[in-house]
Amino acid sequence: MNETFTKAMARNIFYGGSLFFILVFLGLTYHTEKVLPERDHRENITEQVVHGKKVWEENNCIGCHTLLGEGAYFAPELGNVYKRFGNSKAAIMAFIKYRPVDGIKGRRSMPQFNLSDEELEAVAEFLKWTSEIDTSNWPPNIQG
Repeated sequence: MNETFTKAMARNIFYGGSLFFILVFLGLTYHTEKVLPERDHRENITEQVVHGKKVWEENNCIGCHTLLGEGAYFAPELGNVYKRFGNSKAAIMAFIKYRPVDGIKGRRSMPQFNLSDEELEAVAEFLKWTSEIDTSNWPPNIQG
């Protein structure tokens, strides 16, 4: 095989590879758009869930916690907290509401946010909704 690698050959490999991966990308995008409505149960999004997400963002919960694998790893994953707390929104609300004001000495501890009952209910509803998303067991190795 005495052929030399020419610019035309390199160009053809570049264009062929680019076309192949663009088609793969478009196929995966189509598949994702087709499957997501079946998995994310968007029909269950209520005003309360939206309000809970807003409270979540305003208090920067993602700065310490992860949610479905995204966020900081300082505090526990909350994608399945509703299930870990025995499918009880009341337990989640009580845990957040009755945090010690000064934290727990010598330990990292979630601060007291002084949320209203309405905000607590909304956050609990948001976490309940999040726990019901079909994540195909992602993220892995969550205790629960």
